[in-house]
Amino acid sequence: MTESPAAAMSADPAPAPLPQIRHLATAIPGPRSQALHAERLAHVTDGFGVALPVFIDRADGGILQDVDGNRIIDFASGIAVTSIGASHRRVRERIAAQLGRFTHTCFMVTEYESFTQVAKWLNEHTPGDFEKRTALFSTGAEAVENAVKIARSATGREKVLVFDEAYHGRSLLTMAMTAKVNPYKLNFGPFPAEIVRATSANPLRSPAASQGPEAVAAAALAAVEAALAEHGAEEFAAMVIEPIQGEGGFVVPAPGFLAGLRRIADRHGIVLVVDEIQAGMGRTGTLFASEHEGIAGDITLSAKALADGVPLSAVTGRAELMNAVHSGGLGGTYAGNPLACEAALAVFEAFEDGSLLANARGIEAAARRILEPLVAETGVVAEFRGRGAMLALEFADPGTLAPRADIARDVSARCHAAGVLTLTCGTHGNIIRLLPPLVIGQELLEDGLQVLREAIAAVTAETEPAAAAAR
Repeated sequence: MTESPAAAMSADPAPAPLPQIRHLATAIPGPRSQALHAERLAHVTDGFGVALPVFIDRADGGILQDVDGNRIIDFASGIAVTSIGASHRRVRERIAAQLGRFTHTCFMVTEYESFTQVAKWLNEHTPGDFEKRTALFSTGAEAVENAVKIARSATGREKVLVFDEAYHGRSLLTMAMTAKVNPYKLNFGPFPAEIVRATSANPLRSPAASQGPEAVAAAALAAVEAALAEHGAEEFAAMVIEPIQGEGGFVVPAPGFLAGLRRIADRHGIVLVVDEIQAGMGRTGTLFASEHEGIAGDITLSAKALADGVPLSAVTGRAELMNAVHSGGLGGTYAGNPLACEAALAVFEAFEDGSLLANARGIEAAARRILEPLVAETGVVAEFRGRGAMLALEFADPGTLAPRADIARDVSARCHAAGVLTLTCGTHGNIIRLLPPLVIGQELLEDGLQVLREAIAAVTAETEPAAAAAR
């Protein structure tokens, strides 16, 4: 990997590392955070929500330190962004060195080597034994939209197949592709046409769930074929799928579903776009989550953890597809900004020795040991699922599987008060998702998991006293 002389010579400007221990100096949020939040309300649109209204002063490893001195265990990673930590030394060094040279030229005006080096790495490491090309952008939604543009340009077709529980972004096209209405689509229509939605292979909630995962995959694939037949398979440019659905609930599709989509796409000449924006870059214990299923997309999308918090996204795909777009048809003023490219090159360095992927698998092992027994112990934890450091607990009534968003909300609130940052997700808001940074220490990880386990026990005892007594 090419490293600029300035990057090699730069000094680490960081202060001493933060103690990797949870610490409550005040209630959460503390007085300083409360004051800053009040100022925020006076100046920032109400359209921005917030999971935990604390203002962060520093971050390091698995700890977020707020302005009141509280050290909070980070089980969010900025929604799977800061996977190698929010202040990784090599990321800081490379960005600082680039900052000393220039911040921007626009790659469409004059070029710089780091853009090409990021593209080269992605071409070499993205799944698929074929010649590839890469385009860089700034956000995940941009990557999704440009993948659709590329597929349409290459095929001459218009329609796009997406899935139940999908999340692909907040731009107008990606809102149309996203399944969840509130808050992402509410009051923002009308949306672009030519988007068709098909059933996904949710092993817990499929009508075929009682028959086992093979039946779930078969039923979902049959529904895909039916949707294509209804709308004309020859009209579809692309089908876009998350290998593990993110905002939809961290749903791991039934085994065989992704491989079946690969076969269907091949049969009908449809471009298979694998959206690895949240699940990729080591999050699931492999560089890309699609590796677990042994499939490769014609186009693979990366973002979030790609540059460890600096805005960068990528569309990587078959050379003949990527080159089908006319010159000037792709781009963006900030696309592949040099600061972001340097950050990405530092991320690639961090993955070289394999330790981060091993850490992701270790995170899963610890979480399964501590949390998975809650499925049998509580009754309202319907499923513990996920891969690597992309894990979730779904809360639902036993028997009916009616979603229990109230339990997810209350458990998350207890965790926040105890100094553990958790996020909820899912179509019904009844899922707690865990996205710890891959660099989190074992003791800190287990402390946070125990806080979560105790919060679930406490909320369950309060809301389901009869069921708890029966157990």
